[in-house]
Amino acid sequence: MALRFHWRLPFGGETSVAARAAQDNLPAIGLPDLDAQISFCRTAEQCGIDSLLTDFGFAKPDPILLAAALGMATERIKFIVAYRSGLMSPTTFVQQLNTLSALIDSRFSLNIVAGYSPEEQRAYGDFLSHDERYERTEEFLSICHSFWKRQGEVNFAGNHYRIEKGKLGTPFVSSERTFPEIFIAGSSEPAQKLAVRHGTCWMRLADKPERLQPDALSVSSQGIDVGLRVSVIIRPTREEARDFACSLSAGLNTKVKEQDFVRTTDSRSIKETYALAEQEWLTPCLWTGAVRSYGATAIALVGSPEDVAASLMEYKQIGVTQFILSGWPKLDSMVSFGKEVIPIVREKERKLDYQKHDKSRSAP
Repeated sequence: MALRFHWRLPFGGETSVAARAAQDNLPAIGLPDLDAQISFCRTAEQCGIDSLLTDFGFAKPDPILLAAALGMATERIKFIVAYRSGLMSPTTFVQQLNTLSALIDSRFSLNIVAGYSPEEQRAYGDFLSHDERYERTEEFLSICHSFWKRQGEVNFAGNHYRIEKGKLGTPFVSSERTFPEIFIAGSSEPAQKLAVRHGTCWMRLADKPERLQPDALSVSSQGIDVGLRVSVIIRPTREEARDFACSLSAGLNTKVKEQDFVRTTDSRSIKETYALAEQEWLTPCLWTGAVRSYGATAIALVGSPEDVAASLMEYKQIGVTQFILSGWPKLDSMVSFGKEVIPIVREKERKLDYQKHDKSRSAP
């Protein structure tokens, strides 16, 4: 299976680097920036990017509506719609997504997140604990799948939802699938189990390949894709890439705000990634130096195009098949990745496939 590469859609007004702690206070982030974002989408199509992630959060526009607007203005690019279970009825949720599938030719998947900030969850009216949110997400997705199966009225009675004689006139419209691909985010055991039961891909933050391998093999052996969130810093040489990486967080004073954020989050993956940041270089290419300024997703592969491509292939060999990527700035990084890294990855994949084929032919 060829690796699939997704990218993080820029926020409204995003043209340069902003620390994670500063993003919530930038007014432009809260509004769609359609001209710039449509242009980014079209560039992504040319770069070989599969999908663009539309984030969810109180500081950002609704990702379903944003995906609809961008999808109707583009032709091939797909969207990963991030959403938090429990913030609306699953019936309403499926109704909206089925409508979206009809509007943009099913060019979207879901990134279901149970939530990482108790404070932000409470602002949405959600007061459940970490594990309770995953229990609710289990029920939520069970109901969603029942609607997508279209085997009659949906009836469900659980601890968090009760549906009686549920029905929807708008089907999921697709020539390839009966329901959208579903990315389940998180590194905790509840997240893994949820991905296996109801998802198509388990998505987590990056770490050293040898530490990820046991869980990645366990999940992939059950027919579920494994994906990583990671950033990239690409320069002609590894030294130039490292120099740029070191310049990213220079002069930023976000230590106190980040400590408060890590203290209040109940996300295992975020806490683990901030803990990893105690060591700046986890491998010769995997760098944590931007995590404490730009957030957990800023853990990055740093190096030349060959370095980054080789690192991606290392992850492929332990069972990873998809990546949600980002960089600084997003547009330039995506263009560099598409032009310089993807061709190297595809050539490495062709050689690997040939070697496997040749070995199978020569086996007795």
